Amino acid sequence: MAKKIVHVVGTGTIGEPLLGILSTFREPFGIDEVTFHKRTPLLTDRSKVVVLGQKGAKLCVDKERWQKFKEMGMEPHYEAEEAIERANVVIDCTPVGNENKEKYYKRYTSNGRGFIAQGSEFGFGKMYARGINDTALKSGTDQFIQVVSCNTHNLAVLIDTIALGPEKEDNLEESRFVCMRRANDLSQEGEFIPAPEVGKHEDPRFGTHQGRDAHYLFKTLGLDLNIYSSALKINTQYMHTIHFDLMLRRGVTMDEVMRRLTGNGRIALTNKKSSAAVFSFGRDHGLFGRILNQTVIVNQSLALKGNREVVGMCFTSQDGNSLLSSIAATLWFLYPDSYEERLNPLRSCFFSEI
Repeated sequence: MAKKIVHVVGTGTIGEPLLGILSTFREPFGIDEVTFHKRTPLLTDRSKVVVLGQKGAKLCVDKERWQKFKEMGMEPHYEAEEAIERANVVIDCTPVGNENKEKYYKRYTSNGRGFIAQGSEFGFGKMYARGINDTALKSGTDQFIQVVSCNTHNLAVLIDTIALGPEKEDNLEESRFVCMRRANDLSQEGEFIPAPEVGKHEDPRFGTHQGRDAHYLFKTLGLDLNIYSSALKINTQYMHTIHFDLMLRRGVTMDEVMRRLTGNGRIALTNKKSSAAVFSFGRDHGLFGRILNQTVIVNQSLALKGNREVVGMCFTSQDGNSLLSSIAATLWFLYPDSYEERLNPLRSCFFSEI
């Protein structure tokens, strides 16, 4: 039986925890080998390369930098392109996924390889969010998948749960979102801002990319939804916060809204009003400090205006939901008929209440 090899490009805010999860659950996931590409040899990154190696992930580097990595005490196993050629699935966690697709990945599409990029890489492939449009994935056809951004996951699960519901009826008249993004990740040393910074509405139809991407995500299911988003950065490193306003065609009761929210295992509810408290819970109890739920809705913020307009506020679990979708897409490429069962080890990492 051929080996199942997963290769991760990049060791940043998505790549590093993704490698940790893939390596830790390698056996139940049915993965034989995990490799990763690191571009730049840095002494400040040596510690994480060593720890990832201890977890079983194998370092891959560019040929011209091989010796430099060795001199710094990091032992490479494969050259960068060799790692791509060996892999069954390549997960690109860099901001240049589309560039890498044109430069490398298109040359390695034989043998059913799968390629995954992250939220910033619009146009890389079919958009995907775990539990939202799994039925849209077509084995043997979809070789390139773009996992949508963490905030797009949040928008999508709110629409899917409240407006479409278990019956998947198109009950959404229009939706409006304000994405209050954290300035930078705890792992990033730069880009913090001293005060809130307002973003542009660059898309005349959808506002910002979060609304645009959510629209195209649902379009893979044949839905043409009215979604508009705004965005700003706020001076925090904890979590993104979203205000949502969903206008429905058919009226609902708050009891029905709550039944839908509590019935979705990818949604967590909380009585905590501070993102710091929610973030701390994830750090203490989450998988590698991450909350894998796609959204954390604040109970006290939920309101029903009339009987058709649902409003509220929620926190985005930053990269947790993107990590889940990246893993789900990986296992779908490897085991299209049984990937749901392969995900079972992660089910205990979801919370109904935070």
